[in-house]
Amino acid sequence: MPRPLGFTGARLDRADQVRTNEAAFAAALADPRARCLVLDGIDFVPGEGGGLCWEPFDPADDRAVMLLGLDEAGVPHFVREPAPSQRIDARSRTVMRLLPMLSTEEAALYGGARSLVDWHARHRFCAVCGQPTDLFRGGWGRQCGSCNAEHFPRVDPVVIMLAECEDRVLVGRQPGFPPGFFSALAGFVEPGESLEEAVARELFEEAGIRVADVTYVASQPWPFPSSLMIGARAVAHDPALTLDTTEIEAAMWVDRADVRAALAGDMGAPFMAPPPLAIARFLLEDWAA
Repeated sequence: MPRPLGFTGARLDRADQVRTNEAAFAAALADPRARCLVLDGIDFVPGEGGGLCWEPFDPADDRAVMLLGLDEAGVPHFVREPAPSQRIDARSRTVMRLLPMLSTEEAALYGGARSLVDWHARHRFCAVCGQPTDLFRGGWGRQCGSCNAEHFPRVDPVVIMLAECEDRVLVGRQPGFPPGFFSALAGFVEPGESLEEAVARELFEEAGIRVADVTYVASQPWPFPSSLMIGARAVAHDPALTLDTTEIEAAMWVDRADVRAALAGDMGAPFMAPPPLAIARFLLEDWAA
């Protein structure tokens, strides 16, 4: 890969052996070196140098705690659930403006913490019997005290793809995108279909094109709130488009010169490219190269 994908590259040991061992987890909590990630709801609070902000673990804070992992020196890193007064906004625009302040590793670490905290905030009750649940496995699950059902953080698979035809690729825009912004088409994988089938279905539903030769490119966690973006390419043999305008406001085929101009931020480019953190940009970079 020409560069690391956004929200990948966290170096903490996830330490499953600590999560599942009550004595080891208690020892991690009692470690005087332990650090806790400072969040405002689920948005990170910038530190003095612009990166993540960590504070010493405070045993007097009675909010539930989750183990993010151990660093190379064995120092435990935690994150707490939000205070009841803190607002949870899974699609916060504030944090999108702050993310460029983080290093690649910090963004990956924050992304995992954000998705985990958001899941806990939205899954306090058992999906089986409706009773309250409690954290277990070091914060990587919830268990119902009534029916003993176990629940684990969800990850939602999303295919995101470039359809290629006659040495051009398809980009599109949703109505809520900023003016001039175009990206790769994407959609959630549905129960009972493969990734290849999801790619073909989404491209036909949104753009009216039939594709074949679907190939995997790369994947990326996307913590808004908990998606796994699965990047792919596919080949279309007919460039005629029929857009689902409830999903796609506009779409167009662009060649390599168009894509390179957009990636370079040229004023004359036919569209504005996705930001560096997004896998859509990586797919365009990979194809243009």
